[in-house]
Amino acid sequence: MTERRMKLDELEGRDEFLRRHLGPGPNQIRAMLDELGMDTLDELIDRAMPSQIRSGRGLDLPPPRTEAEMLENLREIARRNRVLTSMIGMGYYDTITPPVIQRNVLENPGWYTAYTPYQAEVSQGRLEALINYQQMVSDLTGLELANASLLDEATAAAEAMAMARRVSRQKSETFFVDADCHPQTLAVIRTRARGFGIEVVVGDPFTELERHEAFGALLHYPGSSGEIREFRPVVERLHAAGALAIVATDLLALTLLTPPGEFGADVAIGSAQRFGVPMGYGGPHAAFLAAREAHKRVLPGRIIGVSVDRRGETAFRMALQTREQHIRREKATSNICTAQVLLAVMAGFYAAWHGPKGIERIARRVHHLTAMVARGLRSRDAELVNRGFFDTLTVRVPGRAREILARALEAGINLRPVDDDHVGLSLDETTRREDVERLLPCFGGGPADLAELDAGAGEHVPEALRRQSPYLTHPVFSLYHGETEMTRYMRRLQEKDLALDRSMIPLGSCTMKLNAAAEMLPITWPEFAGVHPFAPRDQAEGYSALFEQLEGWLAEITGFDALSLQPNAGSQGEYTGLLVIRRHHEERGEGHRDVCLIPSSAHGTNPASAIMAGLQVVVVGCDERGNVDLEDLRGKAAAHAGRLAALMITYPSTHGVFEETIREICEVIHAHGGQVYLD
Repeated sequence: MTERRMKLDELEGRDEFLRRHLGPGPNQIRAMLDELGMDTLDELIDRAMPSQIRSGRGLDLPPPRTEAEMLENLREIARRNRVLTSMIGMGYYDTITPPVIQRNVLENPGWYTAYTPYQAEVSQGRLEALINYQQMVSDLTGLELANASLLDEATAAAEAMAMARRVSRQKSETFFVDADCHPQTLAVIRTRARGFGIEVVVGDPFTELERHEAFGALLHYPGSSGEIREFRPVVERLHAAGALAIVATDLLALTLLTPPGEFGADVAIGSAQRFGVPMGYGGPHAAFLAAREAHKRVLPGRIIGVSVDRRGETAFRMALQTREQHIRREKATSNICTAQVLLAVMAGFYAAWHGPKGIERIARRVHHLTAMVARGLRSRDAELVNRGFFDTLTVRVPGRAREILARALEAGINLRPVDDDHVGLSLDETTRREDVERLLPCFGGGPADLAELDAGAGEHVPEALRRQSPYLTHPVFSLYHGETEMTRYMRRLQEKDLALDRSMIPLGSCTMKLNAAAEMLPITWPEFAGVHPFAPRDQAEGYSALFEQLEGWLAEITGFDALSLQPNAGSQGEYTGLLVIRRHHEERGEGHRDVCLIPSSAHGTNPASAIMAGLQVVVVGCDERGNVDLEDLRGKAAAHAGRLAALMITYPSTHGVFEETIREICEVIHAHGGQVYLD
């Protein structure tokens, strides 16, 4: 019976995925084994992996599926998500991905499998695309330098806080945050600040900032509520005190608003999500951090530059890649070592595709529709909290917020719940006049007279804050507005790169993989791409099922009881793991444990993550082969026993070896009250 079943599995293609997606075939495997002098893969595994760490049991995982079966299952999961018209805002907006970009970049393995551009000579296409992104951000923010993307807007804000603390002349330990800040940004700032020993003060920057000697402040422009405020006096006060002004902003709004660099901001941060990258239930999205030239040496992430090579030809390079964790290690203030390259590339192409006139046209249309909504609300027992706005309104509806949210839901619209007396709404590139017509009756009254609202909409960006300076003036933003030209441009850049569509990449990295087309396909489905991260949970039941399924599988594979899917990079996983260890000690009344042992061979993000988590790094020696020096580990664990919080260790090690003493290493740490973070 078993034999018959196995044969049926083979006939149904149950081994299809392994056969098609594991690179080495039987001939290559045989050649490899012959070179190593071995007969079987089992012998290779026995030689490479110490017997004492072998589990001796199989994994309790579902049986394999064909790609067709997997896609059908994902279709069923996707149908459990409900995609409504999103007017929630809060830094996430629906957008239109130009088909020329979706087909030629997002769905193209020449772009999505390209090697992380640490080697400029095989990354010239992506480096040019990234410099387009940097130029776009620099132009719109009015600041001299921009990095080639960060992980998300909240992380960018936290990175800017750490950067300000390092360079500010005001040597306090207080960071001020505008009360009109996105709540998720504030949450990440508070978490990051705790590890650095920074006190976060939240308030009105116009009335409360002067009470505090802050080394920096995060201002929101426009605010999370949609309000547009004149921050020049606040920035001047910060500078007079030797502090830095950080401005969280919106790239689309900056086509109409005075850029932060022009009113004195030192740093600008935000997300490029609404430049053609779907919401995708929260990400990933490319964030940005722009700064003044004076701060280039402490800018987190990477900066792409232009050189002339020895033949006199233009060449792109990593002009400045701080990656300070490799240089400063235990003195580092950032563990960022990656970026959302693919999504930054998409956002840069979006700007090139639309150009300055096209981007401004989108912005003016969004603002005009918002002004129509504002005018319509004034006649429906609703009070606008905003005086000036771009695309977001906060509406006062005493005691009626829940009722209005429910009406909007019936009309297929998600609004932002604020409190019992207020709701928020944001419009975006996808909003149509018909959406305005559906929205306004939710606040009471009869049908909307769109012609009257259109005629009386007006301009609601404060006159003193209207943008006068040009942007996107580089030729790249004017040359490729036709699909033929854009397709050829993207193809020319793609041909300058090394990606897995043309070659294996022998360099060691966590990015050395070719995701199957069947795995990439679902990210473009509207049921996954179009869900706002703060949509009601019952509209994201498909996502919840997907997360629960994946968490169960990963728990079985790793042998742990539970896990988090929240970290969006390996470096952020390190940081999260160390925060969990710190909380574990605190809950046991041992919050004083603050020493983290790290082998000298560790990746530079390890000590950086430990410092960010508020831990003191003690380096453990390694032998000439890179293995942990067990005697040195024992001595340092004993010496710091009263304060030992954790050991960070990579397994297999950074030189690719499974150390046979790993169990003993863990036992030493546990015997002295510490926990082990294993990468």
